[in-house]
Amino acid sequence: MEVPSPAGETSRVMESEVVIEAEKAETVMDSIASTKLAWLTGYVPVALIPNFIAACKANSWAYASADPADDDPVPTKLKNNKLVSIIYPLMDFLDVTPGYHEFDISAWFLLFFCIFFAMIFGDACYGALIAIVGLALLATSKKGGRSLGFLVTLLGFCTMVWGIMTCSWFGIAPDKLPKTLVDLSFAPFSAAKSGSDVANTNQKIFCFSLALVQLSVAHLKCMIADRKSLKFFGDMGSLFMIWGMFYVVMNMVVDSEKYPLAGGKSIPIFGGMMELPASFPFISLGVLGLGFLLNFVFANYEGSVGKSVLESVKNIISVLLGVVNQFSDIVSYIRLWAVALAGAAISETVNQMAGPMFGKLFMFIFGVILLVFGHGLNMILNLLSVIVHGVRLNTLEFSQHLGMTWSGVKYRPFSEHKVK
Repeated sequence: MEVPSPAGETSRVMESEVVIEAEKAETVMDSIASTKLAWLTGYVPVALIPNFIAACKANSWAYASADPADDDPVPTKLKNNKLVSIIYPLMDFLDVTPGYHEFDISAWFLLFFCIFFAMIFGDACYGALIAIVGLALLATSKKGGRSLGFLVTLLGFCTMVWGIMTCSWFGIAPDKLPKTLVDLSFAPFSAAKSGSDVANTNQKIFCFSLALVQLSVAHLKCMIADRKSLKFFGDMGSLFMIWGMFYVVMNMVVDSEKYPLAGGKSIPIFGGMMELPASFPFISLGVLGLGFLLNFVFANYEGSVGKSVLESVKNIISVLLGVVNQFSDIVSYIRLWAVALAGAAISETVNQMAGPMFGKLFMFIFGVILLVFGHGLNMILNLLSVIVHGVRLNTLEFSQHLGMTWSGVKYRPFSEHKVK
């Protein structure tokens, strides 16, 4: 038995070959009966090699192992702690698996997905209902299959936190809420405390800040991976472009007067909670230019700086479009605010439609039905939005900056079926 044992994982499919003594066997049964040598080829996790060797010795099997070649289709087995592993049911549902040589971003996927989910649903009461569903799944699940229940519960609690911060409770107007709930909200994000215009502006800035953080993480991981190559500076250039482009987005999307490209006065952010220096616009544009230069020179480095520059010159259109993509990728995070705003508008509309029905006794039941149907439909639409938008930001924008294609094949070991 020959079993290559890479530093990676076990193959889902194993091959078998036979050498038959009779070259011209007339039937398959004759071929099997005349088999003299048979072997299996596949992949075994390094951690399980001792167990495999023990099994070979116990059964008098011969074996040979070798590390896989770079172009071998090695399957991927993810290994994380129990907290991070709760994201696996979502990744299985989406059928996304990182390639064997790609990054394992399970922890980052979970962190940012929780934030995206909470912002899209954006309502504390919706979050409470989701948490209750998660707790019910935990109570009814077997010990080995509770990941989904933990994930749903976590998403529910995250949504509750965001809803409390923004003072969103079933779309009820702030002036009709108890003062305690209003006081719990976070002023920069709460329309009840700061007004809708200020709250919306700050939430947009928060979306772009999330983009800055997540895309920076992507390029920092690339820098670490390329730390022994001059391509490191190309990754650094991409990181600098993200940082510089962040302020350009603030100018072009949020407010060109508050965030001018020329500078001249200190720049308030998050409702004045923070202030950027007057020189910040010039610094941002300088960082953007430096990033473009580093990326242009080193992005295609494969042992020669000259060839890297020549490759960038040959693909100058793609290089310039890459700068535009930096802008569009940051702007795409505004979808979190836009989808949440649409969901809040639906909640408010449902409440307005059902409100008058509670003034008459015989219409009360119809009002309850309308509320349940309207908010239930809104939650379903929010769930679809999470799949379309929240997942996309992880598997597309974030992954593209990491150079990931999700081309992996999941590790699925053989299972033994008992014959009754």
